[in-house]
Amino acid sequence: MSFGEDFLKGFFGNDYLKDYRHASKTFRSNGYQLAPRKKFLFHTFFNINTAEIPRLGTDGIFASNNVTTLGLLVKNVKLPSYTIDVETMNQYNRKRQVQSKIQYDPINITFHDDSSDLIRSLWYNYFSYYYKDPTQQYRNPTTNGAPTSITGDGNGSSRFSYNSRDIYAPTRTQNDWGYVGESYSDSNSQFLKGGKPIFFRDITIFGFNQHNFVAYVLINPLITSWAHDTFDYSDDTGIMEHTVTLQYETVKYFSGALGSDPEGIAPGFATDAYYDKVKSALARPGSTASILGQGGLIDAIGGIVNDLQSGSVSGVIGAIQKAGTAFDTFRGKNLQSIIEEEGRGVIEQVIRSEGPSVINKSIEAVDATVFPVDPADQGPNPKATNTLKPADQTTSGPETVQPVSTS
Repeated sequence: MSFGEDFLKGFFGNDYLKDYRHASKTFRSNGYQLAPRKKFLFHTFFNINTAEIPRLGTDGIFASNNVTTLGLLVKNVKLPSYTIDVETMNQYNRKRQVQSKIQYDPINITFHDDSSDLIRSLWYNYFSYYYKDPTQQYRNPTTNGAPTSITGDGNGSSRFSYNSRDIYAPTRTQNDWGYVGESYSDSNSQFLKGGKPIFFRDITIFGFNQHNFVAYVLINPLITSWAHDTFDYSDDTGIMEHTVTLQYETVKYFSGALGSDPEGIAPGFATDAYYDKVKSALARPGSTASILGQGGLIDAIGGIVNDLQSGSVSGVIGAIQKAGTAFDTFRGKNLQSIIEEEGRGVIEQVIRSEGPSVINKSIEAVDATVFPVDPADQGPNPKATNTLKPADQTTSGPETVQPVSTS
């Protein structure tokens, strides 16, 4: 069946199956504003308090860009949730719901167990910062991390004999175990005294969609559970991971556009160290044998103009490169046939998507022209007719002249 026959059948109506545009109108309108976000487009940033714990950043594991790298090793993260305490009260036997307080539910984060040991080092530094147990060196001190660079108490510089039995010993070499209390003197000397600074200032979870972002900022989070994975000989496809549970004090919400510098908004996201920003060869202007669309001739011409307008040497080089790419792509090609083929495709697409609505609007606007009404039929008793007549056709035929005899 030709396109014209198919269009006429659709126009005059028939019972063939067709697709509706509910989803397209709902999710593509206004720049995909109602399109649901995808689960895999996210990034997590851990704001470690290296400012108030300078030795953690200056000499420790987070001295370089490891802070922003942490987010790349997040396998999944649960967004915050809330539980609101609501009590049912009686108001003269009428039930009333009264809310009293809000609970911030814990969240879970799953990390990949990376070969560089970055996530394990994150836990060890947190563990040794808040608890004295790992600060006592055992066996080779070089394999037990560097707790002295965090606590600064010097207790980690010497080994402790964990295997000795000192239950009944009159003296013990070490008595500091368990949680390190947040006393007034725990603060770093370069800041005001006031207790041990918190390890994480905040943790921000970013979600991305259509070049926009939303952010959930967890304020003052603390680890309540850390679980390493399980080695298993029978699982030959498994990947090791760490599971973490955190609690936090409150949540802040942010949203906006990513812009041209997404890393400035979401640290560690789209950084040059880990993200490949080189465009595919098929996406470069002038690389595809088409007029419209990405990589086509129009795209190449626009890129050349923009490069020349920059006025820089790199812009001139870029313009020459795009022109050369377009020349190689279209060399030997029939531009007229390409234009006709793409134009035909565009017209057919417009007719398919917008044709029926345009025709309906035209019929409503010029109804008298498409279906003319004879003025003689308009009156108290109009004459019904099923005959369609052109607008310029008269009701009588041409007059016939009979010859006059002179005899």
